[in-house]
Amino acid sequence: MKTTHCYHCGDSCKNADIQLDYKFFCCNGCKTVYEIFFENDLTCYYDFQDTPGAIPSEIEGKYDFLENNSIQEKLLDFIDGNKAIVTLYIPHIHCSSCIWVLENLHKLNTKISSSQVNFLKKTVRISFNSETISLKVIVLLLTAIGYDPYISLEDYETGRKDVDRSLIYKLGIAGFAFGNVMFLSFPEYFQVDGFWIEKYKNIFRWLMFFFSLPVVFYAANDYFISAYKGLNSKILNIDVPIALGVSVLFIRSSIEIIFDLGTGFFDSLTGLVFFLLLGKYFQQKTYNFLSFERDYKSYFPIAVTKIISNQKEENIQIYEVEKGDRLLIRNQELIPVDSVLINGKAQIDYSFVTGEAVPVSKKSGDKLFAGGKQLSGVLEIEALASVSQSYLTQLWSNDVFNKDKSSSFKTLTDKISKNFTIFVLSIAFLSTLFWLFYDASKALNVFTAVLIIACPCAIALAAPFTLGNLLRIFGKKKFYLKNATVIEQLASINSIIFDKTGTLTTSKEETISYNGTALDHQEKTILKSALRASNHPLSRALYKTFAEVETIAISNYKEVVGHGIEVKYKEDKLKLGSSSFVNNDHEIKSLDTSVHISFNNIYNGKFTFKNSYRKGVNSLFRSLNNEYDLAVLSGDNEGEKDFLQENFPKETKLLFNQKPNDKLEVVAAFQKENKNVAMIGDGLNDAGALAQSNVGISLSENINVFSPACDAILDASQFDKIEDFFKASKKAMTIIKYCFLLSLCYNVVGLYFAVTSQLRPVVAAILMPLSSISVVVFTTISTNLIGNKIK
Repeated sequence: MKTTHCYHCGDSCKNADIQLDYKFFCCNGCKTVYEIFFENDLTCYYDFQDTPGAIPSEIEGKYDFLENNSIQEKLLDFIDGNKAIVTLYIPHIHCSSCIWVLENLHKLNTKISSSQVNFLKKTVRISFNSETISLKVIVLLLTAIGYDPYISLEDYETGRKDVDRSLIYKLGIAGFAFGNVMFLSFPEYFQVDGFWIEKYKNIFRWLMFFFSLPVVFYAANDYFISAYKGLNSKILNIDVPIALGVSVLFIRSSIEIIFDLGTGFFDSLTGLVFFLLLGKYFQQKTYNFLSFERDYKSYFPIAVTKIISNQKEENIQIYEVEKGDRLLIRNQELIPVDSVLINGKAQIDYSFVTGEAVPVSKKSGDKLFAGGKQLSGVLEIEALASVSQSYLTQLWSNDVFNKDKSSSFKTLTDKISKNFTIFVLSIAFLSTLFWLFYDASKALNVFTAVLIIACPCAIALAAPFTLGNLLRIFGKKKFYLKNATVIEQLASINSIIFDKTGTLTTSKEETISYNGTALDHQEKTILKSALRASNHPLSRALYKTFAEVETIAISNYKEVVGHGIEVKYKEDKLKLGSSSFVNNDHEIKSLDTSVHISFNNIYNGKFTFKNSYRKGVNSLFRSLNNEYDLAVLSGDNEGEKDFLQENFPKETKLLFNQKPNDKLEVVAAFQKENKNVAMIGDGLNDAGALAQSNVGISLSENINVFSPACDAILDASQFDKIEDFFKASKKAMTIIKYCFLLSLCYNVVGLYFAVTSQLRPVVAAILMPLSSISVVVFTTISTNLIGNKIK
């Protein structure tokens, strides 16, 4: 039998009765979206890609909090008079159809002036008339066509962040000055004679002087500030010799220009600053469509519906929730506080917190924890605490979340900078002393020449260009790092700790086995028909295993929340669910997830659900075991301990029933043994361990939707390449060391000219850019070769 698929979203159509214009739809929501596009002449939407849309979610009352003026003002980018602009995050943006329809919102509502999509960030920037249309109406329009905006508590608290473009401005100024100064210096390089050269020589020199002013006092100011802070803290960082070199270049060149002694070194000065800023820009490559600093505020709603007397409802800000408040939680909404279920059929998905994909059924009187998502209808709950006092949010009170990892990590460049600075200053002073006794007229020239030629431009460029290029390569391989320093930290790792559920396992696949009396065709038919009527995730997963079995109409159906399903068909009576529900008196206790079945009160057997481990996990552990200490942490019970012991290396530490703080303590215990730890997890329950570790890597099935605070985000499809990324990081550090040797060779040659008082502008103009360019070329080629080796 041919399966019919929805024209709008592509899902299979269980009900073939929903049709329009000879097109089938899986639900009335998809049909309504098609009608909206048809009425507004926007059906070209479907020409870009087949079934590009998503099923619209239930929106009744969901965005009432946007009627609150204080919340609106916080979310808006701009408002002046009747003109307003808002930027909304739309997770569902995925193709050209999405871009096209979102940039044609003005055709759906003429009160919207314009809309512009940023595909990488998955955002849409909407301009509208705030007097004729509200933000709530815009959000409802987007939701109605299947593009639900994601609005979190973090958006309300922080507002819109300004983008810092100062580095780009500084780089542009330095590049402009460098190009012009090099052009003006050519006659001096080749010592060209002539009337026009002699007449305008001083004008050219003064032009070079003025071009260098913004470079020194604006573009290079960060190096002076860093050097001052380092000296103030009694630290000789790499910026100290750089600041010295820039200062000496500028002062000596200015003196030569003012007193007409020569052309100076303005070309070397501007070139040095330009290449240094270029390296910094390259290293500061960031994936600004991702967030590496997420906590619970990134996922909690801004407001919640409070039930007051006489069943009236009002929207209040989430921080106004107090103990004892009655709250309304709609389908697919997050539970914001620890609470007790009062009314409703609860199917709570805690994967947001734990990584565990199987939802939990709850009945009236059961406790619900903050962070769970309701999957089945509307709930009424009573708050047991405020937001800040809930189990989930208390995790963020730990001091580890206020710790700056970068401040405690010393980079390779930092390690050599102290010795390098002492070495350069020693040569400068010793050579100056020699010339004071031998020929005092050359002493000052030698002192400044040494500081100019020994300026560590090549050393300062090696790390930014190596790490910056590898950062870009990793990004192409779907491994996104917070910054380039994380690569150095990865190279120093000697212990790796994995979360189990959601990290080593995947919720997209499950292994289901049956143990019991064989079922005949009639029994299979009744079982599949019963499963079809249930919305429980285990029922849906089990339903898919009976693809070849037909279904029948069942009218006598009863589902007991938290227990199971009872079905009667003619003379047969089926029960499926928990062991106690189907009256299994001979059950051998097991920690596995199981669905038991019985026909006519006779126990048949059980279906056992096993976690499906990610592709290549066994070979990955065997390979990593050669170089790293490995451990697996799980919040689950020991149901799969035997399996893990059989399939993973014997040295792997296995710890179960680990709460969030327990995981953090395990990482801290490893570090007390002088181990550098990488923690790989996926849920908010791993957030403490990720923050405590030297490198926290968040594994995500959808990098745009979820990742707790971390140093790196790895797309789940690239899980088996973890070892390749670690190896590449170590090779990158080797490349940087080779660059230091290359830089040393240039410095030895340059220092010979400087110490012997033979340094001329043309020599500096050749050596300094040449050393910088050779480092850039070497690092780029080497890191690209490393990237090509990642499968």
